[in-house]
Amino acid sequence: MTNQSSSRSTTGILLMTLAMLSIPTVDGLAKYLSAAYSPLFLGWARYMVASLIVLPIAALRPRGQVFPTEGRASHVLRTLFLVISMTLYFLALARIPLATAISAFFIGPIAAVLLSVFVLKERMTWPKTLSLVLGFLGALVILRPGTEINPGILLAFAAGLCFGIYLVATRLAAQRSDPLSTLAFQCAVGTLLLTPQAIATWAVPQWNDLVFFLALGLFSALCHLLSIAAFRFAEASMLAPLVYLELIGAAFIGYYAFNEIPDAYTVIGAGLIIAAGLILLKRSRGR
Repeated sequence: MTNQSSSRSTTGILLMTLAMLSIPTVDGLAKYLSAAYSPLFLGWARYMVASLIVLPIAALRPRGQVFPTEGRASHVLRTLFLVISMTLYFLALARIPLATAISAFFIGPIAAVLLSVFVLKERMTWPKTLSLVLGFLGALVILRPGTEINPGILLAFAAGLCFGIYLVATRLAAQRSDPLSTLAFQCAVGTLLLTPQAIATWAVPQWNDLVFFLALGLFSALCHLLSIAAFRFAEASMLAPLVYLELIGAAFIGYYAFNEIPDAYTVIGAGLIIAAGLILLKRSRGR
């Protein structure tokens, strides 16, 4: 690997790391608001607020190009699977603890690495293989197969699988479009796709909750912009395991905001999952 490609990979990894450590803020806000509002309505509100922030910024750029002009199919695909993933995940958050939801959600990066090898023809290296094995073992430790499974965990698993497809589709879309126009397309189309479920579960937000709705959309837009930019610099199979870093932020927010204390199994599993992501980071920097 040349110095230039190594530098690009490191940039992508750093952007993805920052995004993944920030995303649990969105999850915490959604979990807090789900006590008074439907998760289906919150999913729409997240995209709607993000659209109000992102679309004007994209429109004010010198070129005036708001949406991508190439690869529309891949943009539609990634947005569709992200919308499905987010909706399922918000439904899970309303039923199970934050750390448990994210742990089940982490099946997504495993699926993304495998899909990137078969769909994007990326190389399956030993660090990637070891990262997959450690991540999978960590998920097993946390979930403890054989015990009674909460339906919320199944929703989180389904959300993770859809997110894995989204990661691969993002890699396809990011190669031909700049991050801001990609995010603008995602916000606009996502809002339209989620409007029917918002109408079905409509609720007028209370005045004292408006700041939380604003933060929900703002942090969501920022995190997605960082992750989209990351995919312009590094391979999907290299970035996907870094999603495991969400667990750190989730455990922190779950404890301080909702008094959720991870058990020993969750801590051990989290250690394996975090190690899975750090293996790829060390490998990239070494190259």
